[in-house]
Amino acid sequence: MASAVETTIALRREAGSGALIGYLPVGFPTLSDSIDAAVALAANGVDVIELGLPYSDPVMDGPVIQTATQRALAGGFRLHHGFEAVAAITAQVKAPVLVMTYWNPVVQYGVDRFADDLLAAGGAGLITPDLIPDEAGDWMTASERTGLDRVFLAAPSSSDARLVQAIEASRGFVYAVSTMGTTGARAGVDSAAQILVERLRAAGCTSACVGLGISTPEQVREILAYADGAIVGSALVKALADGGVAAVGALAHALSQGAQNIRSI
Repeated sequence: MASAVETTIALRREAGSGALIGYLPVGFPTLSDSIDAAVALAANGVDVIELGLPYSDPVMDGPVIQTATQRALAGGFRLHHGFEAVAAITAQVKAPVLVMTYWNPVVQYGVDRFADDLLAAGGAGLITPDLIPDEAGDWMTASERTGLDRVFLAAPSSSDARLVQAIEASRGFVYAVSTMGTTGARAGVDSAAQILVERLRAAGCTSACVGLGISTPEQVREILAYADGAIVGSALVKALADGGVAAVGALAHALSQGAQNIRSI
């Protein structure tokens, strides 16, 4: 079964640029606002939407995203709201919607039930930051059955064997973590990102997207000079917190300008 995410990234690459992937949490500042904000991403040049499920122990998230997800939880977010949001967004946009979730909520919900409900909502697959391929047997089986994408992470500290494992297990793309630590906008994107993408390429990866720390059009352009996609999260969440849906749309548009015609320059 063809991956909508991988197809989207490949089309952007063939057009001489790369994919812009935008992250927002479900339920922040409200469920309806989070749906409108995700739709605004797609309307302003974001190619793939990454929708985060708020979780009580977000070990990889920086302060901006942690604050947003805690507010969503305090506002009454429940897991079923995630599926409702995916369905509402995919009814309005053509951009694939990936769900980013820690693994425990999936296990608690039931892996097969989660996969079935995500597929029914029109979701493209999962990004699972705290799940490694060694421990992903149930998800591998469920995603094969449903055709959902599965995005695993690769870090600068990953061994060559781990990189191969992530490449072989992933469908859609491999999420290359640009720098060690938690998410959050940074003044400069770590040079370790380019080295990591080069290692992934050497190991056979055909779709590598870089995330953590990307917040400006210039950084998007820098990343897409060597990677297939640039993932922006904290900057978009901050824009939503500070200026609402209109601000998210404006930032997405600006970021998308950094993703144009990278390889024709």
